Formats: sequence, C-alpha cells, structure tokens
Amino acid sequence: MTIAVLNPTTGEVEREFAPHSPQEVQARIAAAAEAFEVVRRMSFARRAELMTACADLLEGEVKQVAEMMTREMGKPITAARSEALKCVKAMRFYAERAEEFLADEALADPSVVGASSAVARYQPLGVVLAVMPWNYPLWQVIRFAAPALMAGNVGLLKHASNVPESALYLDELFRRGGFPTGAFSTLLIGSGEVAAVIEDPRVRAVTLTGSEPAGRAVAACAAAQVKKSVLELGGSDPFVVMPSADLEAAVATAVTARTLNNGQSCIAAKRFIVHEDVYDRFVPAFTAAMGALRVGDPLQEDTEVGPVATRSGRDELAELVDDAVAHGAEVLTGGVVPERAGWFYPPTVLAGVGPAMRLHLEEAFGPVATVYRVADAEEALELANGTDFGLSSAVWTREPDEVALFTEHLEAGAVFVNGMTVSFPELPFGGIKNSGFGRELGAAGIREFCNLKTVWQG
Repeated sequence: MTIAVLNPTTGEVEREFAPHSPQEVQARIAAAAEAFEVVRRMSFARRAELMTACADLLEGEVKQVAEMMTREMGKPITAARSEALKCVKAMRFYAERAEEFLADEALADPSVVGASSAVARYQPLGVVLAVMPWNYPLWQVIRFAAPALMAGNVGLLKHASNVPESALYLDELFRRGGFPTGAFSTLLIGSGEVAAVIEDPRVRAVTLTGSEPAGRAVAACAAAQVKKSVLELGGSDPFVVMPSADLEAAVATAVTARTLNNGQSCIAAKRFIVHEDVYDRFVPAFTAAMGALRVGDPLQEDTEVGPVATRSGRDELAELVDDAVAHGAEVLTGGVVPERAGWFYPPTVLAGVGPAMRLHLEEAFGPVATVYRVADAEEALELANGTDFGLSSAVWTREPDEVALFTEHLEAGAVFVNGMTVSFPELPFGGIKNSGFGRELGAAGIREFCNLKTVWQG
C-alpha cells in the first residue's frame, strides 16, 4: 500500500511513496545504533557546529519547505514560513545552550556524603523513536530532534502518513548538515508497525505527539519494555475572560488562538469562558471577527484559514457541531460544510454548549469555538478544569488576586496571562491529565532523554 500526499485544498493525490520494507526498517535501526556510538562521543562544540549547519540549510530553503507543508496539510503559506523559521530558531537555541543545560551539577558540600566530589551528570540514552503528527510537520519533529541530537542521542522518525514529503525532507536534512548517516532517519511505516520498533532492544526510548488513544498504546508498549516515554496529547484549552480584561486585545488574540494552523493545534484555545459582565461585549465581537476571516486557497498570501488536513478530520468536526446543534447549541457563525472542492470548514462559534453534547468534552480539531457565560472566577475555574485534558490555558484579567487564583489552580501544563499559548524553545512545554506527561523544550526538554548519572568520588 502506497503512502500518498493528498492535497486537502483540492482533494487530489499529488505524490505517492512506497513504504519501507521490513529489511529497510531493520537497516535503518542498525544505522541509528551505529551512529549513536559516533554522536555520543562528539563534543558539544562539534554537535553545535553540525546543528547550526542544519539550521542554515533549512533557513535557505524556507520558501520550498513552506510550499511543501501547505501542499501536504493545508496550513496557510504565511504560517508555513513561520513554522520553518521557528524550527531554525530552536536548532540554533539548542546549539548554543545544550552544553549549559547538560553541565554537571556538583554537590556544594560533598563531605556530607563522605566524598571529595559528587556530581550528577547527564548522558544520552541512545536511539529514540519519535512518533509525530501532521499538524506541524516540521516543528513537532524539530522540537524533539534538536535537543535530542545536541544531547548525544540519535533519532528515528515515524511521521504521520499524510506528510511523507516532510518526513523525507527531515530524513535528509541532518545528513546534509554533516551528522553521520543514521543519526536521524525516517521510517516510512504504518502505525501497526510502531510497536515492533519500540520493542527493538536497540531503541531506548520513545516520544509521541498525537491523539490520546495513540498515546495510550505507545506508552503501554514502552512500559512493557521498561523504556522511557514522553507524551504530548490532545487538549481542550480554556480561554478565560474576566471583567478587567482589555477586551479589544482579548478578542483579537482569541481569534488567532482558535484559528491558528486552521484551528488544528493541541494548544489552540477551544473553550472561551467569559464573565457575564463582559459576555455581551466579548462574544458578539469575537463572533464577528471569526465570521470575517478569509477562507480559501492556503497558497494565497491573504488566506487566513485553509482546509482541514484530512477529509475524515473535516467530517469528524462537522459531526461534533451537528451533535451539539441537535442537543440545543446555538450556532453564532459558521457551522455548515461548504459546497466546494477540498476539506474546508468555516470558522464557527457555538453558544449554549452543555454536558449532553460531545463537543463539551471532546477536542474539536479545527476552527470551531465554544463560548460559555459564567458568574464569577470560581465558576470559570471549575468549568475550565472540568475536562480530562490539561495541556495549556489562558486567562485575561488585570486583577492580581485573579491572576494568583488562576495561575495556582488551573489544571494545565501552562497558564498564559493576557496572551495566548505559544510554544517557545526557551520554555518547557507539556501537559497533565489525559494531555500526557513529560516535557519538551527548555532545559527540561533536553534532559528528558538523558541518564542522570550520580558520580561519587572518595
């Protein structure tokens, strides 16, 4: 069975690729194990030199790479260029900071443990499998690959089946930048073959960004082999608006937070929880701005929302909205599948959503927002936390007591105050509850796939 690039803007097949044979998969795992013995012995300075060379290559190819991502999964071309440049930034960040992040941590007074010196030392684990999604075809991978390689690990990539061109681009990028063959390579395989790769004794750990069911399956497989895993799963992030908020800024940010990447982001704001004192000002303005977004060909520079990446994803989104409407939700804008080629869904806002509706608890992976009216901060907090997800969150308020309340008690891996959730190379990123465990990015991200070794000397 071939792996196809199915253009979501047209619904047409662009290219097809043959999957890797079992023999090729084994050869690539073997090459990764051999490359690890080389990469682990490189100095930080040498790894930084190679990582910087890779960043330079990517920066010089931003135009072509952005068009490739847009063709594969439909993100607006402006967002695709931004994604590629964000990868460049992360690669350079880890090239510059890895040695600092992984420096030995010395015990200030080693005599308390009867030693002349005692340090904690970070060392690489080995071959790490990355199972990655299609929504950010480069960024999701680079935010793992850059720190992993700079730590001395090597990577195998099982990318989503609808972005094979991106997967193969990454397959070559690190080799072209000077890393040894096998230091980072792609496996063109189906999801059913992932378990066998995790079980291979040469593979020491696994990281996955994707759906909750996929995360459960990968974590269970890794646990059975006593192997480290890091999971970044779905989210249904709250965006809380309190009376003291700058409403104009909150509305503008809310629209971006919901529709960035065509609304297909785990950290997108999805549930807009608005205090009753400002609900009747915020919601109409938000609805009007959502309805005014330019939907169209993502290769056009002025397009703000492109298609949903897959037909099944668009259909699932429509089912969630239809179910909510059938149970009494009110459509404020959008809500109807357009009659046009491709897998488009309009920016949509729903009010009156409640527990009887799937949309109340399930993640809507597309440009669909739900709005809720609350009476006070405690009700907002209860509603925000009333989900199995806990990836990120945002709260808009100028009241110090409310900032303290929400930053302390929101059940999420991050809280953004008077802003929207963004993943930065400088900050740890990840979730709690059914949104996963472990962290990417920042110092925490590079340390996830390291052995923290205690070294005691008498």
